[in-house]
Amino acid sequence: MYIAYPSLIHDAIITLGTGHAPDPELRQTGGVPDETPAQPASPASTVPAASASAQASAQVSGDGAAWLLLIYRIPSEPTRLRATVWRRLKGLGAVYLQNSVAALPAGSASERALRKLRREILDMGGTAQLLASQALAGQQDILGVFQAARDDEYEEIVDKCQDFHGQLQKEYDAGHYTYAELEENEEDLVKLRNWLAKITERDVFGAPRRAATLEAIASCELALEEYAARVYAEEAEGH
Repeated sequence: MYIAYPSLIHDAIITLGTGHAPDPELRQTGGVPDETPAQPASPASTVPAASASAQASAQVSGDGAAWLLLIYRIPSEPTRLRATVWRRLKGLGAVYLQNSVAALPAGSASERALRKLRREILDMGGTAQLLASQALAGQQDILGVFQAARDDEYEEIVDKCQDFHGQLQKEYDAGHYTYAELEENEEDLVKLRNWLAKITERDVFGAPRRAATLEAIASCELALEEYAARVYAEEAEGH
């Protein structure tokens, strides 16, 4: 028994490629190579300054961006197969446009990851097609879903930053000023930094909550420095 997927994209019309590598022309008109923002044009570029600025603005806003779509079906049993695919797609930063229709901004890294996942779905006994596409209408709807997913992830980090400050306050309240506590809190901060790095890597359009999250991490770093100074002071006083 299979789980059927509905029509491809609600309220969006797209042009579809094949399951092969995305058309190079699509990449040139909206792809995001390696899931990172486009680099500024070199001084030798023949693109006029005004045109280059417009292209950079479009890249950040997501206007004209190309997408990779993974459309799949997986056997209904065992249910862990569906959960496995869902976790993999979430880890890549993909968003669902419909049931069993996941999208990622086009890029070589995204393409490699989705090709690998497609092969795994086939090995599970399912079916999967990987398509290169570009929205003719409804682009902002797709982008909105993608940006909301990144903001949700950023919000989780902000919440963890608040927990980090709360843990430091507990150390102050308990008078714990040892290197053991300092090391534990340093490890927690490293985890937050690594988590943030993963999210910003797939935040190719600059989600609204990104700036606030960077500020939250900076606040944690400053708080840890202050706590470390207190630990060093306590040690100097022979406590």
